[in-house]
Amino acid sequence: MTTTAPDLHQRAEAAILDLIAARGPEKTICPSEAARVLAGVGDFRPYMEPVRDAAAQLSDQGGIEVTQKGRRVTVGEARGPIRLGHARQEAADR
Repeated sequence: MTTTAPDLHQRAEAAILDLIAARGPEKTICPSEAARVLAGVGDFRPYMEPVRDAAAQLSDQGGIEVTQKGRRVTVGEARGPIRLGHARQEAADR
């Protein structure tokens, strides 16, 4: 089955949101966890860019928060590992 880019993006968003919800309000996930969900038993690395793109869009919409070393960042400015979590209320009020 061929996966279209919009379908992959929607699946990446769903994986991120499902994992964050399952983890709990004070916890975060690594984007690779969502990529692994998308990959199943295969190599997850090709899914990292679509997951980061989906995370960027969700963050821009205020649906999630992206952090690096405990500091709020955008996916575009982050260099290296990031974490994804629930959007904190004070962050959403900015």
